[in-house]
Amino acid sequence: MKTLTVTAGRARLGYWLRRAIKGEDIGFVMDGVIVGLRPVEVVSSDYALMEYGLTNEEVVAAEQRISSEIKAARQRREVKPFTGSADDFR
Repeated sequence: MKTLTVTAGRARLGYWLRRAIKGEDIGFVMDGVIVGLRPVEVVSSDYALMEYGLTNEEVVAAEQRISSEIKAARQRREVKPFTGSADDFR
């Protein structure tokens, strides 16, 4: 593993990122702790699961329930459209 100080790494950050992408172990030392630089997969589709513990089926059901509740509230005139104007808050 190649370890660097933050100052040394910052000077050539793009270079170190490319090396990490290629699979090399790169670490930055900060306060005596080595922090590894590694590519990670970002999957926004599992946000509801990670944040709220909801399955895909529960997300679909929640979306349908919330949409129907909003539609009913609009019909009862309990909700008005937001236009971006300060008057919307009055």
